[in-house]
Amino acid sequence: MTNAIERLEQAMEAGRRDLALARVSGPVHEITASTARVCGISAFLRLGDRVGFTAEGRTQIGEVVCIDAGDATVKPFEARIAVGIGARAHRIGAARLRPSPAWKGRMIDALGRPADGRGPLIEGDVERPLDADPPAAMTRARVDKSLPTGVRAMDLFTPLCAGQRIGIFAGSGVGKSTLLAMLAGAQGFDSVVVALVGERGREVREFLEGPIAAARDRAVIVVSTGDESPMMRRQAPKVALAVAEAFRDQGESVLLIIDSVTRYAHAARDVALAAGEPAVARGYPPSVFSDLPRLLERAGPGAEGSGTITGIFSVLVDGDDHNDPVADSIRGTLDGHIVLDRAIAEQGRYPAMDLLASISRLSGEVWTGDQRELVRKLKGMMARYEETRDLRLMGGYRAGSDPELDQAITLVPRIYEAMRQEPGQEPSRDAFLELAQSLRG
Repeated sequence: MTNAIERLEQAMEAGRRDLALARVSGPVHEITASTARVCGISAFLRLGDRVGFTAEGRTQIGEVVCIDAGDATVKPFEARIAVGIGARAHRIGAARLRPSPAWKGRMIDALGRPADGRGPLIEGDVERPLDADPPAAMTRARVDKSLPTGVRAMDLFTPLCAGQRIGIFAGSGVGKSTLLAMLAGAQGFDSVVVALVGERGREVREFLEGPIAAARDRAVIVVSTGDESPMMRRQAPKVALAVAEAFRDQGESVLLIIDSVTRYAHAARDVALAAGEPAVARGYPPSVFSDLPRLLERAGPGAEGSGTITGIFSVLVDGDDHNDPVADSIRGTLDGHIVLDRAIAEQGRYPAMDLLASISRLSGEVWTGDQRELVRKLKGMMARYEETRDLRLMGGYRAGSDPELDQAITLVPRIYEAMRQEPGQEPSRDAFLELAQSLRG
């Protein structure tokens, strides 16, 4: 009896191996500017599966974004569809990666392929899905370890913890990418994973040979430039997170930078609209607002005993409107936000950080009691200085009328000057000590 069962199991295993070699395919029967519809294989597909189109001796890869009983809508990863009616489309399966520590120092694209001309990538032992679930809430470690960034204004007013997720909110041209580049060189991390989503092509090389150069040997760069398809821009952050999760599960402290989440949301909107979803908020379909928290929640602390992913996400505020639906959704998910102000940038003060509007929800884990009280007093002084600016410019205030305001008029400009920090300057070592020295001077 035992031998019969063993023979049956062997036969079933052999059958599974034979089935794995079978290719499920169907013909393309409709093509639009951005999608193709394939009939005959809907029963074998799942949302997110990859499909390969074979035409003219080459294969073009797409992803299933909508499934009907009779056909499936596939959106290709390339910017243009290079197949015609009748071309065969075959199922490839769910997208997966095998990240390896050997990837550090390399640049890859949104499909996990090498993009630096340095040969093929060495694959790791563990296969990881691109759409992994975030760690369960009660299994995650606590976030309580201070993590200096070297950026004086951040270390003073919005301190960062290992495993924290913080957003940088700014309009275009306010210094968002410059601040991210300064943070990319922060010490205290075993690995750095950067996703450049929708960036200008010329900026990629500038970023690699400039700000990230010092940390290049421990960094993995995922690039999807603005001229690539929405599918590539939508997938780049997922690839970056899969790589970061692999390093985190090996016990490493990982710095994850995504620039920008807004362009990911724009790409997700294009894909959702192509799948037939209705727009509900300024052109965004409902799935965008469920995809964003799912993506952002994957960063943060891992389970007890594993590493952490410290996430820094840039948010491009459309039209400088900080109540934009995407910005509002992201701000409610993260553990803090840094606001860059165009008026401050126009004054030539970089980083152009609005110290009053920027918040770190985990600052209580970092500050001592004295430091908390000092920051509270500094913010009160700066608020008093800013709210009386127009009055003072009109000559409506006489020195000596309010001692607290006199103190603010004397000290706040010196505080602002102390917070100035250019990308090439030496990183801050002790922000509180440096501020004290500036005020004494």
